[in-house]
Amino acid sequence: MATIGFIGLGTMGQPMAERLIEAGHKLQINRVKPRSQHLVERGAQAADTPEAAARNADVVIVMVPDTPDVERVLFGPNGAASGLARNALLIDMSSIAPVATQEFADRIQKQGARYLDAPVSGGEVGAKNGSLTIMIGGAPEDFERAKPIFEVLGKNITHVGPVGCGQVVKVANQIIVGLTIECIGEAFLLAERAGVELSILKTALMGGFAQSRILELHGQRMIEETFEPGFALKLHRKDLNIALETARNLDISLPNTAGTVQLMNAALSRGLGGKDHSILFRALGDISPA
Repeated sequence: MATIGFIGLGTMGQPMAERLIEAGHKLQINRVKPRSQHLVERGAQAADTPEAAARNADVVIVMVPDTPDVERVLFGPNGAASGLARNALLIDMSSIAPVATQEFADRIQKQGARYLDAPVSGGEVGAKNGSLTIMIGGAPEDFERAKPIFEVLGKNITHVGPVGCGQVVKVANQIIVGLTIECIGEAFLLAERAGVELSILKTALMGGFAQSRILELHGQRMIEETFEPGFALKLHRKDLNIALETARNLDISLPNTAGTVQLMNAALSRGLGGKDHSILFRALGDISPA
């Protein structure tokens, strides 16, 4: 079993850390709050700083919201990078910019440590159940070293290429999910305004070529108007902005992604950023008043 420094005990990180403790790993966890105190009671060691969480760890896992957060916990004052042992493995499971990922990896590797980017999909439910989809970028030997840890956390585990490729695949995932939610919202709005009952619409669509897991789950959220997250809209907008930034770097156009970001901006301007991303259905209704 490994000694793991774990940084980031939010909605996703906390259940992931709990699963690693259950699997027998020794965890050193940073920023323990009342909602994560039970992890200490189950044997995790509280660490005052990211540096302390990384010290003497075989593996350090980072699971924080955005690119600046990763940079801060790695390279800021008392950052994890300063506590990394030579040949320790840093695994960033956050969803951040691919270009920044490559820069962070280069800095870590120059210290003599190793780096994987391994963003996840599957939400809080997947984190709790150990059924996350994990997309890993990095050297094959580092992937093999980390695979037993990934197998505790996920089911669909794929090494997708060199460092940074995990983040690119996650961005692609978020484009598909975000645009699918938006198009389901458009279809539901059209049907609702034309007098079709949404529960009947969903049943009909689930029997045809339009069926999908997103239609099944988020379509039901739209029908019931249950918009507590799941996955917060503001985080999905962050991911799609990363997609647009990456597209600019590659000189390509993602017009429908840009349009969905604008719809998300409208929803956030109304204070809906903390709601589930299926709230896009309500945002569409707001810009098409009855």
